[in-house]
Amino acid sequence: MAVDRMLANLDLNLLVTLDALLRERNVTRSAELLGISQPAVSGALSRLRRHFGDPLLVRVGNRYDLTPLASRVATLTGPALAGVRRVFDSTTEVDPSELDREFTLVTSDYAAAILGPILARMLAERAPGARLRLQQTTPTAVDHAADTLRTADGLIIPYGFVTGLPHLDLYEDRWVCIVSADNSQVGESLSLVQLKHMPWVVLFDRPTAFAPAVRQLRMLGIEARVEVVVDGFMQMPFLVAGTGRVAVIQERLATLLAPIAGVRIMECPFDVVTLNESFWWNPMNTNDPVHAWFRQLMIEAADLLWPSF
Repeated sequence: MAVDRMLANLDLNLLVTLDALLRERNVTRSAELLGISQPAVSGALSRLRRHFGDPLLVRVGNRYDLTPLASRVATLTGPALAGVRRVFDSTTEVDPSELDREFTLVTSDYAAAILGPILARMLAERAPGARLRLQQTTPTAVDHAADTLRTADGLIIPYGFVTGLPHLDLYEDRWVCIVSADNSQVGESLSLVQLKHMPWVVLFDRPTAFAPAVRQLRMLGIEARVEVVVDGFMQMPFLVAGTGRVAVIQERLATLLAPIAGVRIMECPFDVVTLNESFWWNPMNTNDPVHAWFRQLMIEAADLLWPSF
């Protein structure tokens, strides 16, 4: 195989500096972030400008903006650095006590609240030098899961939204309705007629909203009267409390938040699909020993969850 002469002659330390400069858009802040001197960063910027034949950062008033080329490069530095880390983190054996790395999970606030504390505790006990980053998911992150997993260790979402990537099932939950604890219009149970006329709090209100129950209502000919749209499940009980609204959330989260938010948990008046929370990852990590160890930790953490139903 031919040697890539451009890479052979390139100082890969420049990649780290380039990433910092494109994110911070400031030489001084980049130097502080990297823990090196400002002249060293200025020198690296000069070398990068010569390499790309582009100024990369241009002054606009009292700030610096990225050039069009720099904007394109900025989308590549993160995945490139992640790939370099994977290369040099590779090992044949794993000693968790010696790990010094960050595990990034893209997940909803629901899974972060339910599984996150257990996983964080187990990680701290077994790999005290490791860090856990829980990054809030978005519809775009799910729609482009393969791109998301270029820089993240995993994506935690229900089964059915991602295909063609390796995954493992973590745990099951189910959807329940929540109404305000002082909602006198709702008795011991909810009816489909009530759901049709009540105002709703929904998540994202788009196909990757992770709320199949709402889509099931549409299949039954009931269009939810949406009054509030949010980007996280944790907010929903508090936006239902003290109002005539209704929402559908996971039973585990509802059980956790109902006493705090002041809502009642109600059975959905229709058959809802079971929520199968799963962990998805980039195929290139399948045979990585560290990643395999982390996946096993995920399974053990999920096994410690209390039964949902």
